[in-house]
Amino acid sequence: MLLQPFRDTNGLLAAVPLPDLVMLRQRFPRPRITDVSAAVIAAFESVRARIRPGARIAIGVGSRGVADIVPVVVTLVATLRRYGAEPFIIPAMGSHGGATPEGQLAVLASLGITEQALGVPIVSSLDVDVLGKLPNGMPVYIDRAAHAADGIILVNRVKPHTDFDAEIESGLSKMVAIGLGKHAGALEVHAWGVEGLTTHMPEVAKFVAAHAPLLCGLATVENGYDEVAEVAAILPEGIANEPERALLRRAKELMPRLPWDALDVLVIDEMGKNVSGAGMDPNIIGRMRAVDQQKPTAARITNITVHNLTDESHGNAIGLGNADFTTARLVEKLDLQALYINSLTAGVIALNSCKIPLVLPDDRSAIQAAIRSCGRADPTRVRLARIENTLRLEYILASVQSLEHLRSAADVEVLGPAMPFSFEPDGSPTPFASLARAQV
Repeated sequence: MLLQPFRDTNGLLAAVPLPDLVMLRQRFPRPRITDVSAAVIAAFESVRARIRPGARIAIGVGSRGVADIVPVVVTLVATLRRYGAEPFIIPAMGSHGGATPEGQLAVLASLGITEQALGVPIVSSLDVDVLGKLPNGMPVYIDRAAHAADGIILVNRVKPHTDFDAEIESGLSKMVAIGLGKHAGALEVHAWGVEGLTTHMPEVAKFVAAHAPLLCGLATVENGYDEVAEVAAILPEGIANEPERALLRRAKELMPRLPWDALDVLVIDEMGKNVSGAGMDPNIIGRMRAVDQQKPTAARITNITVHNLTDESHGNAIGLGNADFTTARLVEKLDLQALYINSLTAGVIALNSCKIPLVLPDDRSAIQAAIRSCGRADPTRVRLARIENTLRLEYILASVQSLEHLRSAADVEVLGPAMPFSFEPDGSPTPFASLARAQV
């Protein structure tokens, strides 16, 4: 790639000190399901009467890193077979995987969803049928293989969306309109900007529920520890209506956050599509992918550094533009085609987030650059925190100076004395997990 990282020829960074860090442990409410398979079976009882022996059932699975997605889908497949149905899997993920059938198969495989693992076919195609039109003329698309099936079940997590706030956000309705609608549906909904998501997406979902063989949505809600807290089977008439709205309210109650209202620097070890649809969840970092928007409940952060891209992202670093600094290592992992097609499909809400921030040659210099430019004249006073990613917020490394700014309502424990900001021999930060284990 022709993009070259910054070279510190003027010595701007070499003298910037890195703060000593203390390990913090946050505690969040932790309702959780210990037997996810049993919960799936129990939830699915309400749908049992709708399953006919011999029926071909399409199971839509998305691209997000949904907790326990493999046991959820494996149990669903086994349950359908026990009822005499013939299930198969379809990728329900809009433009992800580079908007190609092969790319979407690869995304499913990275989640552990393969024909070999599940023992059922996976039908990956971008072919769609036009199911009809909304009153405003918007065409409603549906995956052709799913449309031809005797029934459709969608599996997804209900959670706050990264780019807007509404009664229906990320969950079953989004998967119906954008995932089940494939790339054509994703393009159509996003072409209307935020209005397409807040207003038209629920209407598309209701239209599909009324005109397609949709049996239910199997929804999960997760707690602040990335664990399944609830499982619910939502019947078609409940999608984009009160049953789904209630799950979103519950998800918002359980959503974790950083224990500060403001920070000078946030260091994020990794970003990725399996972490958040926006790479780094704006519900945590505050910055929404549309220009100059801020999540009202999240911390305000002056500078953000992000250091690596998860392998499960397959090079799609959408959301990278919400960081101020990154590393040459992350940039080398970019698949610009996958990034650009996801950004162009998402349209106005995502174009800002596909921009590439300042690239530094290594992790240390990226952090030094963020400290030097954060507006803190005395760098030894920097309010800095380091997290593994925006999904995992139980353990946080924080500068001593940040401790006096913790929110009073946050349930935070300081686990040990301050320690130097440590790096591995290859220059990467000491793995977060090993530092956390050493303190616990």
